[in-house]
Amino acid sequence: MKLANDRAAGFSLPLPPALELVIARLEALSVKPEFAAQREAALARALKPYLDGEAGGVLTPLPQEVDLAALILYCDVYPETGQLTLIEQLRDVITEHIGSEERAWLDPLKHSYTDVLEVTAVTQPEGAIMLRSIGDGTALELPGGDAAGRFTVGQMLLTRVIRRPDAADSNRAVWAGPGIIMPPADAQALVEQTAEWRREMEMASGSFALGEWQEFAKRFGHMILWAFAELRIAALVDAVVHIQYRTPQGQPYLYAVAVYDHHDYRFLADGLTGLTELTPEPPADGSSASGKPVRRWFQQETREGGTLTVARVTLTSAQLMVECESPERLDSVKHRLAASFGFSLHFRGETLAPPARRVSLDQLTGDEPLAVVVSPEEDLALLKGFLEQAYLEWSDQPHHALGGQTPRHAAASPALRERVAALIDEMERSDPGLLRSHRRAYDYNVLRGHVGLDEVHR
Repeated sequence: MKLANDRAAGFSLPLPPALELVIARLEALSVKPEFAAQREAALARALKPYLDGEAGGVLTPLPQEVDLAALILYCDVYPETGQLTLIEQLRDVITEHIGSEERAWLDPLKHSYTDVLEVTAVTQPEGAIMLRSIGDGTALELPGGDAAGRFTVGQMLLTRVIRRPDAADSNRAVWAGPGIIMPPADAQALVEQTAEWRREMEMASGSFALGEWQEFAKRFGHMILWAFAELRIAALVDAVVHIQYRTPQGQPYLYAVAVYDHHDYRFLADGLTGLTELTPEPPADGSSASGKPVRRWFQQETREGGTLTVARVTLTSAQLMVECESPERLDSVKHRLAASFGFSLHFRGETLAPPARRVSLDQLTGDEPLAVVVSPEEDLALLKGFLEQAYLEWSDQPHHALGGQTPRHAAASPALRERVAALIDEMERSDPGLLRSHRRAYDYNVLRGHVGLDEVHR
């Protein structure tokens, strides 16, 4: 579901004058000090998905959602304080004269409810619009007028309609004002989610009194709004997931990174070369103190008319680093490595989060996936944070290349001190920042200080 286009388009239609006056009176009653707490609680409940959780402050409700929530307040809320409902206050508490035309709308409002309706016919020239409730199949006839050119057969509407007071026993109704147009697939998902919540409530209570759609929609219409909000939030999450992060050179940005220690360079080098999905790079100039060259393999795909690198594996004498374009691809590569090399690898850490970037809803809801270019500065900051975390306990973790001793203890041994220094030197030469932007992302003198070695200035 797109968030900001006609697939989720809000609409607001004019009301009969007497009905408009009644709703204005209900609004005035709801903001009085004695009812303000009930108003706040009711609106917060109806709009809960936007106020709680990760979506709070990121995605805001459509104006029509707010208006539908207000109609729930006016027509459906029974105050827990024992106060009269707003409709009862307007009907039974005489403070000013209410004309008979206005009073005639009070019962129809009281019996109205939020619903999901399918447009089944738009007749011309009369302009009548026929609707069918997705919840229970109830057929309704509404006036066309301003709505006649707005709707087409097959559209789904999240809205509220009100039976005409002069035709209470017929299927004739009027628009309550606000509503939202949805595609059929989204409407079906909304109804199914609401039905699932209804079944859960019935099972928890042991009562099946909510089996009738109209009864449920009247008492729990806010849950229909919840389901729609969750569709919008899920669409936002999907849009975020499909952001395409790019380097300034147009290649996929490899932000999902995992690092391992290992103890079998030759076994890994031969095994990685044998993986058909990886393409080996000629051995790099850099090598470890042991003389084992730094090796790299790439996973590439043809997209957008070119060859793109979507994953990279770097092998040194004692470390293996995996860089991927997405957490999903990293997960796939990690499973492949685990199946191929098992206990030869010791997991050190990973990062899955792309650089923080403020992106507007308009960008997220365009027709094409959003492409975000990650600057070298952003890249270095991400790598720095990851390596600081990955190497936080490196000094005090047993290392196979040091005979199972920790680097800190090995550095205190004259026989192994140079080996610890060589390991840190190799890590520094293979720093991923050098490959990406020719600058080291991590200060390896921090590791030297942890194990008691002298700083090296390059």
